[in-house]
Amino acid sequence: MDNTSGQGERAQVPVEIDRWNWGAFLLHWIWGIGNDTYIAFLMFVPGVNLVMIFVLGAKGSAWAWRNRRWRDVAHFRHVQRLWAIWGFVLWGLFIGLFAVAMVGIIWLFPHSQPYMMAAERLKQNPAAIEALGSPISTGFPMGHISASDDRGEAELSFSATGPKGSGTVHLEARKTLGTWRFNRLELELDDGGRTIDLDADARRLPPLRPLRD
Repeated sequence: MDNTSGQGERAQVPVEIDRWNWGAFLLHWIWGIGNDTYIAFLMFVPGVNLVMIFVLGAKGSAWAWRNRRWRDVAHFRHVQRLWAIWGFVLWGLFIGLFAVAMVGIIWLFPHSQPYMMAAERLKQNPAAIEALGSPISTGFPMGHISASDDRGEAELSFSATGPKGSGTVHLEARKTLGTWRFNRLELELDDGGRTIDLDADARRLPPLRPLRD
C-alpha cells in the first residue's frame, strides 16, 4: 500500500493502524499538537471535553495519519507507541502524587492541633458527657486547615458518639503568634438539635497543655 499519510481526508488509513490510540486518549490536546490534530483543542470546551476524550481515543490514529506526513506505517506505530508510554507515565505520576497528598491529608487532620484540642475539650466537658455519656469517641474531621509557623486558620467538623447519644462538633479556630484559639467550638446533638458551647464550658476547666502541630 502506498504511503498516503498527510493527504488529509482523502488519505486511506492502513487497517493495521486504525485502532484505539492510548496517547490521544491520555494526553488529548498535548498529543493533538504533536500530531497536527488540532481538533483535540475541543478538550477546552466544557461538556464537549468529556466526550472528546473517547473520540480522540477512537479516531486519533486515523486523524494523525491523515494530518501529518509519516515515513511509513512502522514509523507511525513507533511514534504512537511512545505517546502511549508517556501518557501512562504522566498519569501514573499524577495518580501517585494525588495518592501521596491524600495520605498526607488523612494523617494531618486527625493529628492537627485544633482537632486534638477540640476532642480533648469535648471529652472533658460536663454537659457533653451528660448528653453523650462516657467514653466519647470522635470521628474523622472534615473541612480545611491552613497554617504556617505562627499563623493559621481551621474550620472543621467531626462526629462525637457516646453510650447515650451522638452529635457533631463544629469548630472554627485561628492561629495567631503560634497559638490556636477557638472562635467557635460547639457540639450539635443529633437528638433534638440542641447545641452545647464547648468553648464556654471549657473555661471552667484547668488550662489545656499546649499541643505541638
